[in-house]
Amino acid sequence: MSLHAHSPLTAFLLRPAGLVAGLLCLVVAPGARADDALGSLLARLGARPHAHATFTETQTLSLLKRPLQSSGELYFTPPDRLEKRTLLPKPESLLVEHDTLVLRRGKRQMTVQLSQYPQLAPLVEGIRATLAGDRAVLERVFAVELAGTEADWSLALVPRDLELVKIVPRLAISGHDDELQVVETVRANGDRSVMRITPQATP
Repeated sequence: MSLHAHSPLTAFLLRPAGLVAGLLCLVVAPGARADDALGSLLARLGARPHAHATFTETQTLSLLKRPLQSSGELYFTPPDRLEKRTLLPKPESLLVEHDTLVLRRGKRQMTVQLSQYPQLAPLVEGIRATLAGDRAVLERVFAVELAGTEADWSLALVPRDLELVKIVPRLAISGHDDELQVVETVRANGDRSVMRITPQATP
C-alpha cells in the first residue's frame, strides 16, 4: 500500500501536528561518532533525559485564516515506543510501538501496521533510530545538515524518499547547547508548524 498525499491517514500523520513534528522533538540519541560536529551535538543531546517533554505548537495552514494553537506532552520509552498526547484544545493521542500505529481522537480509534505504508515506515524507523542512537539509520532515511555553533545550532532533515519529500520536503530542529528547543515542519503546499519544546526532568 502506498502513501498518498491526500489519503486520510497521510493527512493526520504528516500534517504539521502529526507524527513528524510530534516525535522528532524527542531527539535524544548519542551519535556513534564523536569526532565531528554532528556526532558531538548528538552526544550532548544524548546526555540529557528527554524521555518526557511538554510542547506548544503553532500551525499555519493555507486553508485557515488564523494559526492553530495546541499543547501537550511527548514520551519515548526505549527501544521503540513513541507517544504524542495533545491535551489542548482537544485531547488526542498518537502511539507507535513495534510495527503498530494507534491514533485516538475522542471516541474514535484507528490502528494500522507501518509495514502497510512503505513511504511512511522509513520515516518512523528513522525517528526511532534517532531516539535509539542509531546514526547510520538516521542518515539512511534523511539527508542531515548541521549549521550554527555548539551554543546555538540547527539541523535540517530532508527525507531521502522521493515520494515522501513531495509531501514533507524539510524538517528543521534547533536548540541551545544540549537542549532541543524548536522543531519546524514544512510541507510542500506551504503549510508549516513551529513546535517549542520543554524537556521535563525524569522522576
